[in-house]
Amino acid sequence: MNSVTQDTAPQTIQLTYREAIRAALREALQKDDRVFLMGEDVGRYGGAFGVSKGLLQEFGSDRIMDTPLCESGFTGAGIGAALGGMRPIVEVMTVNFSLLAADQILNTAATYLHMSGGLFNVPLVIRMGTGGGKQLAAQHSRSLEGWYAHIPGIKVLTPAVLEDARGMLWAALEDPDPVLIFENTLLYTMQGEVSVPAQPVDIRYAKIRRAGNDVTLISYGASLFKALEAAETLAQSGIEAEVIDLRTLRPLDEATVLASVCKTHRAVIIDEGWRSGSIAAEISARIMEHGFYDLDAPVERICAEEVPMPYAYHLEQAALPQPAAIVQAVQRMVTRHG
Repeated sequence: MNSVTQDTAPQTIQLTYREAIRAALREALQKDDRVFLMGEDVGRYGGAFGVSKGLLQEFGSDRIMDTPLCESGFTGAGIGAALGGMRPIVEVMTVNFSLLAADQILNTAATYLHMSGGLFNVPLVIRMGTGGGKQLAAQHSRSLEGWYAHIPGIKVLTPAVLEDARGMLWAALEDPDPVLIFENTLLYTMQGEVSVPAQPVDIRYAKIRRAGNDVTLISYGASLFKALEAAETLAQSGIEAEVIDLRTLRPLDEATVLASVCKTHRAVIIDEGWRSGSIAAEISARIMEHGFYDLDAPVERICAEEVPMPYAYHLEQAALPQPAAIVQAVQRMVTRHG
């Protein structure tokens, strides 16, 4: 009797980053009647970046809600809905506009559990675009996720790969406390394969995207791919870089970072935020506090230039971290310190 071997390999589909998020939104809306999406232009227009296109027609205006241009107002409404037992997803068009809702996010959502003596959680998810590189000028190109990572009471997620773009949303919705998801706008058109069904994502841990023994490159969001590109270039000269995708900026997975630095003895942090007071500064400090004696060279940081983001393409590219700067920093470390 011949035995039949079945192919158990997971199936995959081809999606863009924005389509992966849309699929995650659709699955969440189908799975839980308490979930709804609200924000500027998320309905009829399909979202400023096309993420929610078609969802209004599929789920109706009770689940996909266009809001007035008032970030403080609709973020506050989302907090109220979360306190009332719903699972709102609030879309803020870009991180720059989240400053208009900062009081609601920092003074209310982040503090409610503490101020209520542990009685009231705020299961709110806020999504927003972040980052430069699309010639949207200074008021639409900031990377402020490091600011929010400073605040106790919230989680800060920065999905870079397609699997995380799709899988992190449900993990965020299952969290009892506020979760902010920062989607780098350069990634929306990125294409790749995603598992079917979607794989669960453990948002507590960073991920090693490339193994290496000579230097640790630490990054997140769109800068992850610049780190990976730099690692490929370095490999041509015999330098093997380990690349860490932080994925979550608060709480930081300090253990994964320190374990890698213990192995490679060098660290370079790539952060699209400004250098002063950045998440790169925080990571550097933690390495110095807990991994100083593992280092063979000082920690290096590759950050955005300390200027408002220029509109002109060549100036914008000069202001952002680039693979060549990462390669130069690593080569300098290896040459000077052996």
